Amino acid sequence: MGQGPLSDLKILEFAGIGPGPFCGMLLSDLGADVVRIDRKGAGRGSPHDVTARGRRSVAMDLKSPAAVETCLKLMEKADVVFEGFRPGVMERLGLGPDVALERNPRLVYGRMTGWGQQGPLSHAAGHDMNYIAISGALSAIGKKDKPIPPLNLVGDFGGGALYLAFGLLAGVINARATGKGQVVDAAMSDGAASLMAMFYGFKGAGTWSSERRANLLDGGAHFYDTYQCSDGGWVAIGSIEPQFYALLLEKTGIEDPEFKGQMDRSRWPALHEKLAAVMATRTRDEWCAIMEGTDVCFAPILDLDEAPRHPHNVARETFVEIEGVVQPAPAPRFSNTPGKVAGPPPAIGAHTRSALESWGVDPSALAELETAGAI
Repeated sequence: MGQGPLSDLKILEFAGIGPGPFCGMLLSDLGADVVRIDRKGAGRGSPHDVTARGRRSVAMDLKSPAAVETCLKLMEKADVVFEGFRPGVMERLGLGPDVALERNPRLVYGRMTGWGQQGPLSHAAGHDMNYIAISGALSAIGKKDKPIPPLNLVGDFGGGALYLAFGLLAGVINARATGKGQVVDAAMSDGAASLMAMFYGFKGAGTWSSERRANLLDGGAHFYDTYQCSDGGWVAIGSIEPQFYALLLEKTGIEDPEFKGQMDRSRWPALHEKLAAVMATRTRDEWCAIMEGTDVCFAPILDLDEAPRHPHNVARETFVEIEGVVQPAPAPRFSNTPGKVAGPPPAIGAHTRSALESWGVDPSALAELETAGAI
């Protein structure tokens, strides 16, 4: 049993890529017993596959009727099952939600896709930036003359995995109250649109322009942007509130009266250039010595090597090292039931016998599955 607030949850995960594994990692980090069904012969796994950590791997041939039946028996014992295939794949395997919920009426069945289970695009291929493109998010992110994909954080992980995890846990709460499970349709395009809620509000109020780098939070404002220092390093400044902005001017030594018109958007381009010139007069470390930890709303922009070594992250143990791979620690944190990484990414099929036995599959049935080549 894992350590954390979800330690009484049994979850069956059908292996996928991107947001599905990340969702499984989040649930495992908080203590859930997550058993992952991998494709038999899919490879060995790697310690660098960080989002695969903390689960037990069962390797199966899902074209085998015996393997499908075993999966259905596991679903009978699970609180949650989730998958990330295109719509219809699980049904063709005989593992769709109708069959699963008939076996286990309390089951919460999560479905992770880019476009959702229905709609004109539901069967089309896509990737993160496609899903956030139709949500309005991608249009708002980037340079003035070009939208830029923000890694795959907004669609896959934010709009996808986090909404799936949220939906699954909401479904479990409801199932425990009512005795009835249900299907959770987590579409990355839906989640990305939901993440844009505040900005649609700004747009409706007439305070947000569709032009990039013309707004308060997209780099349009000189006091909410990134700046390069004399050594080539970069810093992030977010001095929105008047008192924080006043402190920014104090710390930079700026006395130019033009800066007093903080919210005059017509001045922003010129003030950008002036502030950039000031920030370029010192190194990143020098600016850190002046501003870090103050109410300027300042931070150095750290790369993936630097971030784990930052004193704040060290003090909070924000990162852990597992089998030589530095990676984020479980989040969020709980005072009474802290989460914990349950283990490194497993080799494919490393726990086929032990996991199935612990979920109640009889040893004689395991022998039959092995003989049939199902596991």
